[in-house]
Amino acid sequence: MATDMPKALLFDVQGTAAEFHATVSGVLRAVDAGRNIRQDWEGIVDRWRAAYFASVEHASIRGGEWVSVHSMYRDALDVLLDEWGVTGWSDADRERATSAWRRLEPWPDTTAGLDRLRGRFTIATLSNADVAAVVEMSKSGGMRWDAVFTAEMGGVFKPDPRIYRMAARYLGFAQQDIMMVACHKYDLRAAGELGFRTAFVARPVEFGPHGVVDTTYESDFDVNAADFLDLADQLGC
Repeated sequence: MATDMPKALLFDVQGTAAEFHATVSGVLRAVDAGRNIRQDWEGIVDRWRAAYFASVEHASIRGGEWVSVHSMYRDALDVLLDEWGVTGWSDADRERATSAWRRLEPWPDTTAGLDRLRGRFTIATLSNADVAAVVEMSKSGGMRWDAVFTAEMGGVFKPDPRIYRMAARYLGFAQQDIMMVACHKYDLRAAGELGFRTAFVARPVEFGPHGVVDTTYESDFDVNAADFLDLADQLGC
């Protein structure tokens, strides 16, 4: 870590600042209300998240008119419910389930860590989620940002270089004065290639207690942290 500190921190949200696996699987169970009692809801969440990433990649390659992340999740859910043999769900049930991605819960360390970091740095989101989704989950989860930036505002998804440059432009700082914070290494590497500083935050249960997650610390990143509180410690907050 360089002796001079960054001036701003950009945070990935889904997975890094907010937990999704337990939250979304819990909503699926609540929506189902016992109609498909033997269903593997955790498995569906895993496939749902994978389908979302595939949709983002396809949209990035295809270009053209912007497609909201909410619609990506909604379309993927319809396919998954059929594939997994889930029956008895109305359109309202499906919409309620999809809306779970807008109300993700922060990790236990998130709000306290962010509050400490806000005392020293400008902090903002840089998420692939829709603006409305980030605003809603931030308000419901008590995550206080100085600014909200998402892919929707730039018309491209991470790791497209344009979205990182957009955030730097709006913040008014040089890219080397901004640190990207994420638990996803592809996100950090994309930012690092543009001159941003990088902070890896390990989220070992991002994909649930039995999920496989790469939490290895790497010297390529300026900071490797166990959570947001550890990050605040290392950045002198």
